[in-house]
Amino acid sequence: MKVLVVTTVHNPYDARITKRQIEALLQAGHEVTLIAPFKDFKANPPKGVRGINVARSTGRHRVKSLLQVRALLKSHAPENDVVLLHDPELLSAINQIGETPVVFDVHEDTRAALSMKPWLPDYLGDAARSLVDRLEKRADERATVILAETSYQSRFSPDSVVVPNSTWVPKKVSKPGVKKVVYLGSLTYARGASTLIAVAGSLKGLSIEVDVIGSADARTAALLQKAAKRGDLTWHDFVPNDEALLMLEGALAGLSLLRDEANYRYSLPTKIVEYMAHGVPVITTPLPVARDVVTKAGAGEVVPFDDPVAVVKAITRLRDDKSWRERCGKSGHAYAMSSLNWQHDSVKFVKTLEKAASGW
Repeated sequence: MKVLVVTTVHNPYDARITKRQIEALLQAGHEVTLIAPFKDFKANPPKGVRGINVARSTGRHRVKSLLQVRALLKSHAPENDVVLLHDPELLSAINQIGETPVVFDVHEDTRAALSMKPWLPDYLGDAARSLVDRLEKRADERATVILAETSYQSRFSPDSVVVPNSTWVPKKVSKPGVKKVVYLGSLTYARGASTLIAVAGSLKGLSIEVDVIGSADARTAALLQKAAKRGDLTWHDFVPNDEALLMLEGALAGLSLLRDEANYRYSLPTKIVEYMAHGVPVITTPLPVARDVVTKAGAGEVVPFDDPVAVVKAITRLRDDKSWRERCGKSGHAYAMSSLNWQHDSVKFVKTLEKAASGW
């Protein structure tokens, strides 16, 4: 099977797109072509993948990218057995694909996420939500829909397929140590960046290092650079997922400090899954799904929103109580192995694309 994967928004090394989905397709013996903004992210195509560059779509700057991708879809879709789209706006170009089957992967609750787009004026909110509704309807009519979460499944056809944002889970992991705390993922104010930076400042006095792994918006990047200059933390910026996961090994705790936003309320943050998969105790804010999974798994601590003091207390408890720390790491890893394992979910993903390609 030949698969054309398309994104104009995401980094070509986005974990869901490349580390999980493309890697699963390659392991299953399929051929993959990836249309993505390689040059804008200064990235080369992943090994074994044919790469085609397109301009990045970001903020209000989307027209150039959309025009380019329309032309690329028209010329390359017929060469493939199925097209996998990763951005909602790509649905507006779906007529360029012709007769090739389409799969649309919904990474998040797009309607809820609109409230967190700083480039979108408030007065355009209703129009944007209406546009999202129309695009989602088009996806139902023309494509096989894959969802990363069950929380917005009711807006789509009953035929939609939930493929969770699980992760590859190693069989053996290191025990959590006491020297460093990690944060993995994109950084914004809504994702708890200000709390993270305050926590790092407090941990400096306790001789606990803070490794921050992930890209940041301009506002947050400036704050992270200042904190790094003070020696409060080390900011690694974006790191490809396979490399980033190695940096989690032996950490005292993994932080997920998302604020109480609608887009996060009913989703399980991928970073929590990745911490658990690598035996790292989790400290999370009390978003319902995150709280329930961490509590059920016995994988760590739940702290209030926007409360650096509570986060530091949770970290010091893990540092000072070896049996609790190791129990959280072991229990989280076991839960991830059984319930959050891409080794299992990848089978459903690949079969969904094979079914779409066959015209079933």
